[in-house]
Amino acid sequence: MAALRKVIGTESIRDFSTIFSNLTISNVNTSIARQLPAVTQVRWMSRMKVRRTMPPFWLPKITRTMYPENITPENQAFVSEVVANEYSSPLKAVPWERGQWNEKVRRCGVIARKIGVYPMWKKDGTKLLTTLLQVSDNHVIRYIPPEDMATSYFNKRTGNVAGLVVGADSLDPREVTKEFNSLFVESGVLPKRKLTKFIISPTAKLAPGTPLYASHFRPGSYVDIRGITIDRGFQGVMKRWGFKGLRATHGVTKAHRSGGSIGGGGEKARVWPGTKMPGHMGRNPRIIRGVKIWRINTRHNVIWVHGPAIPGEVGNYVNMYDCSLPTRKITEENHPPFPTFFQDEEEIEEELYDEDLHLFSDKSISFAEK
Repeated sequence: MAALRKVIGTESIRDFSTIFSNLTISNVNTSIARQLPAVTQVRWMSRMKVRRTMPPFWLPKITRTMYPENITPENQAFVSEVVANEYSSPLKAVPWERGQWNEKVRRCGVIARKIGVYPMWKKDGTKLLTTLLQVSDNHVIRYIPPEDMATSYFNKRTGNVAGLVVGADSLDPREVTKEFNSLFVESGVLPKRKLTKFIISPTAKLAPGTPLYASHFRPGSYVDIRGITIDRGFQGVMKRWGFKGLRATHGVTKAHRSGGSIGGGGEKARVWPGTKMPGHMGRNPRIIRGVKIWRINTRHNVIWVHGPAIPGEVGNYVNMYDCSLPTRKITEENHPPFPTFFQDEEEIEEELYDEDLHLFSDKSISFAEK
């Protein structure tokens, strides 16, 4: 084709293609070039599950291959000292101007690790189960202004919003790749094991390098928690969908846990999309809304939230942010610190409890004289 272009030229090739596409045989116009219909395919209400087992293509590779470098103990101590001095101060610049809270503002969230379930009691004697979430080593990594968020889905839906990238659990910078280390140059903190972007209001922005603690919330307030459910693997219909199964006797042979019929013939003659069948169970994103905070330990950054049904296994990460339910939104009387609580500047008690929670240090039995 390249040689043909050199001989007859590009314009001649276009003329030939026009002639060939409109050949006439016995006064019948036969178009050789196939005319594709101008139809745009739109998949509405797709039933495909959002389950990603591989990281996105744009995320740089985190770990690298470690080779034996035969470093002496003296040099190892020197490198550790250099790393500690370089990342000693998270904030590289003066803290940014802090905005004022209002009912329509959206604060940043935190990344917490699920560490277990613990029972507690209310003052009226009611027992309740709580889940312990630890806000471990959270720092603001990057601020995304509204101009950069203008083309995002969240900005089209909610209007003028910004973004904050938050990281949790520091890593040794010598164990990760150079590309992944470059993500944390602006904030001046160690590379993080977990990164999450939170959608915020522009007035709730925080400078890169700002630490986030469990004191970001207050006992008695309600939060939304997002996590990944436990991966159960390939399961049958009884475990996956709660089917009853078939009978134990009376003609049932080796099909006691099967799902039975999945569709008849006639006009349908097919399996309807969305039919409950065996398949992969778990590892799906799930949001638990309106979860109450009962207790906060500011020393170890542990939060006690209501219920044992927080998605994920023990040790998994979850995202916590202010509740979005209309009946449990933050008001002027009980709003938490805005944009966050700067624990390095203000003092706070080590243990914070909800007013309805029974304290183990209080007396539970009282004796009255007749």
